[in-house]
Parts: sequence; C-alpha cells; structure tokens
Amino acid sequence: MKLVFAGTPEVAVPALDALIASDRHEVAAVVTRPDAPAGRGRRLVASPVAERAEEAGIEVLKPARPRDEDFLARLREIAPDCCPVVAYGALLPKSTLDVPAHGWVNLHFSLLPAWRGAAPVQHSIMAGDEVTGASTFLIEEGLDSGPVYGVLTEEVRPTDTSGDLLTRLAFAGAGLLVATMDGIEDGTLHAVPQPAEGVTLAPKITVEDAQVQWATPALRVDRVVRGCTPAPGAWTLFRGERLKLIQAVPVLDRADLAPGELSAAKNNVYVGTGSHAVELLWVQPQGKKPMRAADWARGVRIVHGELLGS
Repeated sequence: MKLVFAGTPEVAVPALDALIASDRHEVAAVVTRPDAPAGRGRRLVASPVAERAEEAGIEVLKPARPRDEDFLARLREIAPDCCPVVAYGALLPKSTLDVPAHGWVNLHFSLLPAWRGAAPVQHSIMAGDEVTGASTFLIEEGLDSGPVYGVLTEEVRPTDTSGDLLTRLAFAGAGLLVATMDGIEDGTLHAVPQPAEGVTLAPKITVEDAQVQWATPALRVDRVVRGCTPAPGAWTLFRGERLKLIQAVPVLDRADLAPGELSAAKNNVYVGTGSHAVELLWVQPQGKKPMRAADWARGVRIVHGELLGS
C-alpha cells in the first residue's frame, strides 16, 4: 500500500523505521507537528519523526492544523491507501479521516478499551497494572474508540518507569503496526468493535498530578515516581523549593517515620509515607543536575524531623 505516516515524538520513530523497511509498502510522506521551540535558546527544532523522514528522503508535511486546506489538497494529491499513526499529537477531523481508502490506523499503547487518551503508559503504571500492551485501531471521531485490528501484551515489570515501558512497547508495537498494514492490504484482517465495558481514560499527566503525596501508601508513592519518569517528573517540596524525585523504592520493613519525614544515614535517605518508608535513590534539586540522594542529603544537612512536602 501507499502510506502516509503520522507521528511526532521519538516513540513514533521505531514504527516509521519498520514501515520504511517493509518490502510490501511505500511510505510516500510523513505528517508531523510543526517545528517547536526547544532548549535554552528556544530555537525552533524539527520533531524526531521529521528528522528521521528527512534522513530517509521522505516528504515531510507540517500542517498547523490537520484541517488546513493546503494540507488536505496535498494529502489528496498523494492519495494514500492508508495512514498509520503513532503519537501524532493532534485531533484529525472527518475531512482528513476520509481521504485514505483504508482510513487512519493508530498504534495506541494500551489494551483498548483500557486507558484511552494521551498518557496510557503513565496511567497504567500509576494504577498498578501488571499487564498492559498495544493496540492498532481504525481512528474515528471519538477518543480512541474505533474498532481494533490487533493487540499485543507486555508485562509491567516492578521497576519499570513509563520511559522503560514505553520504549519496549514502541519497538514491539512497530511490528504490530506493520502486521496490521499487511493484513489490511491482503484483506485478511478486519477491525472488531471495542467492548462497551472496561473503558478507562488516560488524560495527559500534569505537573500538579506529579506531586507526591506522602500520606499515601509507599506502593502508591513508588508508582507515581515511576509513572511520571521521565515526564513530567515526580516532585515534592523541600525548604520551599521543588525537589524532583527520579528513583525511589519502598522499604517494607521500616514504618517508624511520619508521612514526609526524612531520615538520612551515610549512604541512605528514607522518607515516611502513609504506610512504610521509601528510600530515595536519585533526586534532582531545583536548578541542578540529577544526583544520588545520599549526596544531596549530605549537601543540604538534613535536620532531625525535617519533612518533605507542602
């Protein structure tokens, strides 16, 4: 099939690479979000998908909005058979959805209908799921509600951050997306409506969502830290400034600290929660680089009974 691939962040690049490598399909163009300011200089930078497409000599389309007439005219001119999508980052109107004969097929990183929305992997970890996966489905105007072509499952490991899990799903999902294109092309694969039961939503995780609540149990604190790593980054307050929490593990044999109470030894830093303590392993003070929690604690000279949190 002739394909137009839509995607923006790094997590979409493995799927683009897999489609480029396929001997059954042609990636005629790529659709991605417009260049965005990045870094200290805030200069405009192309998306990872745009950079990869340009390296491969593929035409790159960067509409401000997918309903723009210039973009729609070029899409109709290319006349794709299907448009595979991975984390494109913009809603597609009906005028755009109607262009390819086989529609727009999204690779979504959850087992639909669970975790519909922008942050399925983060929500899966924060909810304590033991198994998640990826789904390919036909995009319709509802939020991730279209019929499903295929799924794969992936174990959520006890130490997974959302970055770890998303990386594995991106590479496994790339194969699923190619297989879905193959099945659509040869007529052997047909989309099945999602069940009405089991729908959960996964809206974007905000900075406020990522603030650790020390009165919650240690396992919840662990899930929030892992689910918000690398973005937006779990955090707490220390002496009125934000302290980013990069890695923390529950310590199930210690329950002598009040929620948020700090205890620092030579090589360990513990914080009380609503149940057991957690040990801080890596933190990032405001305006500084990540560091071992024990090094941070020595530098700030924690006072006995001092607390993290608001």
